[in-house]
Amino acid sequence: MHGLGNDFVVLDGVRQQIALTPEQLRYLGDRHFGVGCDQILLVEPAQQAGVDFRYRIFNADGGEVEQCGNGARCFARFVHDQGLSDQREIRVETMKGIIAPRLEGDGNVTVDMGVPRFSPQEIPFLHEEDVVIYNLDVADETLEISVVSMGNPHAVQVVESVDSAPVAAHGPLIENHERFPQRVNAGFMQIVDAHAIRLRVFERGAGETLACGTGACAAAVAGIRRGLLSSPVRVSTRGGDLTIAWGGEGRPVMMTGPAVTVFSGEIEL
Repeated sequence: MHGLGNDFVVLDGVRQQIALTPEQLRYLGDRHFGVGCDQILLVEPAQQAGVDFRYRIFNADGGEVEQCGNGARCFARFVHDQGLSDQREIRVETMKGIIAPRLEGDGNVTVDMGVPRFSPQEIPFLHEEDVVIYNLDVADETLEISVVSMGNPHAVQVVESVDSAPVAAHGPLIENHERFPQRVNAGFMQIVDAHAIRLRVFERGAGETLACGTGACAAAVAGIRRGLLSSPVRVSTRGGDLTIAWGGEGRPVMMTGPAVTVFSGEIEL
């Protein structure tokens, strides 16, 4: 499946038992020897009351991560299309809390991505106080970044043009910067107008992807918080557009966009 080109191998762990090693996950994610994807998504039965499913996300490097927005939309489409649920809206537990994807009448999926967090301790980011803009030293440059947790960590910077932004050079350096103890997703945001941005994201454990749902949420929130944007925000990625709405501090972020099934199959591990 894919959400704007951010692609996934989605596994049904409800009707079968699935326990994969990091080596097996890397094999699935390998575009030459396996299936190939940015992330592997595992649909499991709920482990707590009041939710419908459990959602686990593994990057192509085999590591488990907390959240994935484009994956959440594909998750909702998957459980509906596979007959695992007939509800238009479901509640799903993730490593970092509950999300609520909803299938819209036009085929898009809207996901309540939860309330963004800004405290450096919650990112985590090594800094004493919570401010809107931080300085980060990268490759003999000092970058201005905003840090946001959407259940996973993001560092967002404003660039003049995403076409010329040093994503390949700076992305790995930001991802692995010593001030981010659990690494970070690096967002490069170009402001188009108050309700539109262009975005590229170098994802932790996956590299640059065609789209990043939590990255789109983090960028829109960062821009609104800095007074550069107003809700709703159209986020244009290389894979397509998402719509992000945020009502301000203490309110959840709503993300709307497509989710597409490419093919189904079986693989021996």
